[in-house]
Amino acid sequence: MRITKVYTRTGDKGTTRLADGSEVPKNSLRLESYGTVDELNSCVGVCRQFIDELPLKSATSLDQWLEAIQNDLFNLGGDLATPIEKRWPQMIIVGKEEVIALEKLMDTCQENIPPLKDFVLPGGTKLNAFLHSARTVCRRTERVVVSLSLQENINPQAVIYLNRLSDLFFVLSRWVQFKANKVEILWDKTKGIKNLIIE
Repeated sequence: MRITKVYTRTGDKGTTRLADGSEVPKNSLRLESYGTVDELNSCVGVCRQFIDELPLKSATSLDQWLEAIQNDLFNLGGDLATPIEKRWPQMIIVGKEEVIALEKLMDTCQENIPPLKDFVLPGGTKLNAFLHSARTVCRRTERVVVSLSLQENINPQAVIYLNRLSDLFFVLSRWVQFKANKVEILWDKTKGIKNLIIE
């Protein structure tokens, strides 16, 4: 692929072209699906800018993991932008191997993390907060892709991958707190706004 010009004016009337050249409105579920995957990829890119909150070894590992996920997300976006019958030979798509890899990574990260006894609030460190943001965008991406799957034939592994990936972002949000030696912020249902003394 070679990009020589960013603007083409072809989308000025509210339509765009899929990878196979077919034209669709910009509010189509297929476009919404891979567009939200793209948004998620940007969230992961933001997370990578805050790895310096971790010790060097952990930061290096996390950066490698997140870079690999970003590459997977580009492959997933390309898959969703291409009707199954129009896929080209040797097209790389997200499948069972990627799902298994996410599960193995979660298992590895959870080996030394204390069991969770309550819900946690996003925050405590910038990296934790941004990983939670990635988690929630990933959940939204999954919902959009599920909606697409009810209308069109898509790669069934796409939904499974996104489901597992959102779980991974949750695990990583806890893992970074542990590696940064920071306390997780637990949900306390008695500490709502009505219980504050506001002056």
